[in-house]
Order: sequence, then structure tokens, then C-alpha cells
Amino acid sequence: MAATASSFGTTWCLRRAAQAFAISHSHILRNNVKLSLQRNFCSHLLSVSTSLASGVSQTVQALKGEVDLLLKGVGERSVTKEVKHILEMARRASLKREILHTDFLTPPVLKESMQVLEKLADVKAIAQGGYPQAERCRISVGHPEELTSDPDIISALSITGNFQFEPCSHGDFLGSILGTGIVREKLGDIILQGEQGAQIIVVPELVEFLMSTLVKVRNVPVSCTKIPLISLDYEPPRTKSFKTIEASLRVDALASAGFKVSRSKLVDMISNGDVRINWIPVTTKGTTLKSGDIVSISGKGRLKVCFISFWIR
Repeated sequence: MAATASSFGTTWCLRRAAQAFAISHSHILRNNVKLSLQRNFCSHLLSVSTSLASGVSQTVQALKGEVDLLLKGVGERSVTKEVKHILEMARRASLKREILHTDFLTPPVLKESMQVLEKLADVKAIAQGGYPQAERCRISVGHPEELTSDPDIISALSITGNFQFEPCSHGDFLGSILGTGIVREKLGDIILQGEQGAQIIVVPELVEFLMSTLVKVRNVPVSCTKIPLISLDYEPPRTKSFKTIEASLRVDALASAGFKVSRSKLVDMISNGDVRINWIPVTTKGTTLKSGDIVSISGKGRLKVCFISFWIR
């Protein structure tokens, strides 16, 4: 039963027992009951839990009842749904002592998932995208004793052709790749290489398929070859810091100043679906920003709100 006590599910059972302990001793604990405190109770209750003959079934049930606690703070509904799926994957991987992998995740799902998984003592998570600045990554999850190194779950391809007279955009490469029939979740970042073409990150099982089926990007004939990840040719992002004084924290005000476009033009971009906050499309120009938010506009780059200060005349 020692293995059961250290499993992902048992941790949840212990947390539930810790909560019951905290309630019964509320006259002592009052408002000081926090996650870290509950974890301390879990360590003291370990010997009790290991004696339960039906520990596995009980801990699985406990996990299902506690998932919502971990998902608190994940705002976007679609992101919450994906993070919940990854939590369930982590539970299975830990209980069965196996390593499981996600598809390529969008930045919001990746960020929220890693933050949630870091709270679980019985689960180790590794994110890989091929290079340090990769936006889309795959997560591998498993018990810490099983997941001891980075799994080989991503591959790179070089797409070459003569793009001197017909430059192709990120969207052109993406459209041609998806046109072969693969889904977006199997494809990571696309690194543009100017006149030479592009480099892409994919799941290993699609390398041979793309090498044989991707023969053209827009009107340019191309060839695909597999390359080692160390050969990826990427540039660190170029950044520029600035300060601005605005009357409000609305996205149309701050993004207009950051991207140096008129507010009326920015409103048009929002209407066209070209503006995103934390990779989620903006639906209204009145959306307010906060510290840490990232605003991106198709073809213009990104703006990060580093800090906000207020002053009164």
C-alpha cells in the first residue's frame, strides 16, 4: 500500500481528510487554513491513509470532487475545459505509473496547465516546444519517479523553396500544412526563414507524412526534410520598453499607444478579429487591461503590460 499512499489520487484523499480536520478544529485555525497548511496535515495523516484497504477507489473518487478547487482562477471557459482534461490525464499517468503526452497546446492553456500541475506533489510535468521561445508546446505528465528526463515527443522539419519572388506569410505556411489533412493540435510553432522558407515543429508520427505530401506553399514548390532540433534557426524576440500616460486602461487606449496606430484603426482591427488579449480574441474595445496582460495584433507583434501606476492631480 505504500505505492497507493504516494499516488496522485491519495494526495487528494489526504487533502480532503485535512479539510475535515481543519473544520473540526476551526476554533483553533480560524482564517489561517490555506493550501500549504492542508499539505502539512496530509503528511501527518499519511500513516492513517496507508492502512485503508480500499484506498485506490476512495482516492479516485476524492479527486473527482476536488478538481474544481484547482480550476479556480482559470477564467476562460474553453481554457478551463482543456486544463481539466489535462488534470485527468495527469491522474491516470500517476496512478498507472506511466507517462502521457498532450498535443501542442495554445499559450493560455499551456500557462494555466503548468500552474495547476505544479501544485500536485505526485505529478511531474515537462513542457517542450523545440526552442526556448516556443509558444505552442506539448506537456508530458507522469509520476516523478517515472518522468526522469525529457521525452522524445517533438520533431522539426525544414520547408525549403524559392520564395524570393513570392514571399509567403505565417498564414500561408499554416494553411498549406493544414491542407494536407492534419489538425492544428499536431503542429507546433512555425519559424519563418524569409526567402528560404520556414521551419516547423510537429509530432514525430507526422514527419514522414508531411515529407511526402507537402509539395507546395501557395504557388511555390517546396521540399520537406527532417532536421535536428538543435538546427532550428530562431531569433530571440526584440523588445522595446516605453511609458505612456492614458486616461483609462481600455485595450483601445493602451494598444493604440503601444502599437502607434489611431484608436479608430485599432477599433477596426478588433472588429476584424485581429486583436487578442492573452491569445484570446478581443470582443469589445472597452475591455480593460491589467499588469501581465499580453496584447497581440496580427502582423504587428505583441505588447505586454508590465506595470500600472495611478496618480491624482
